[in-house]
Amino acid sequence: MTFKAAAIQMCSGVDPEKNAADMTKLVREAASQGAIYVQTPEMTGAVQKDRAGLMAVLKDEANDVIVSTAQELARDLGIHVHVGSTAIALADGKIANRGFLFAPGGDRICTYDKIHMFDVDLDNGESWRESAVYRPGGEARVAELPFGKLGFAICYDVRFPALFRTEAVAGAEVLTVPAAFTRQTGEAHWEVLLRARAIENGAFLIAAAQAGVHEDGRETFGHSMIIDPWGKVLASAGGSGEAVVIAEIDVDQVKAARAKIPNLKNARDFTLDTVAAEAKGVAA
Repeated sequence: MTFKAAAIQMCSGVDPEKNAADMTKLVREAASQGAIYVQTPEMTGAVQKDRAGLMAVLKDEANDVIVSTAQELARDLGIHVHVGSTAIALADGKIANRGFLFAPGGDRICTYDKIHMFDVDLDNGESWRESAVYRPGGEARVAELPFGKLGFAICYDVRFPALFRTEAVAGAEVLTVPAAFTRQTGEAHWEVLLRARAIENGAFLIAAAQAGVHEDGRETFGHSMIIDPWGKVLASAGGSGEAVVIAEIDVDQVKAARAKIPNLKNARDFTLDTVAAEAKGVAA
């Protein structure tokens, strides 16, 4: 099965309505170029580091403008629309960093909540504590679509290879990493991590990213890209500004890559033994 996939690069601001309009323009552009699966970045609805500001525009799933707009786009364009993620208000006062996948008829296929929270302190003084605001997810997900099996992840999840391995073993042929990587971590690790996840699982990988300087002062790395199972970057965007990244996905290449290097089949269980030097009579 061969199909066109698109990764939408955005620079979302603090107003969900404006971001929904930007998303609409870019998704329509991707569809006009033949894409039948379109992915948007993490935090499509609002990039807002001020908690009070975010809470002021936050909606539950039933009333979220990004959710309703994506559903309408999927229906109107007859394509799969994957909202990489948007912030969703939960009943317990927390927030879900939640992705949505809509079918061409507009029906919701599934959601995915980001599992791993970005709790880090960077050398440039940036400090992030997602766990203080967001409720982490606890379930990996693979969706069976007409053109292949799709595995889900969001941004910081990319640093946890066991998630991707679990999805690949379950049959995922296309892995997804919508993101809002910081510029510092993006320059150091973005491409190498994405290519590693594709290579080690013999899968395509699609990563739509936020890019540039946002209204809240945050700067994200961009460089949205689509990667094949051999680790080749098929298409990519720059480090700032909106973009539509499109590539042809031939799912048969997944079978071919996994046949050449069948590491998913060759994996073995093992035990771990920690040996103290003193126990072996070796001077410490």
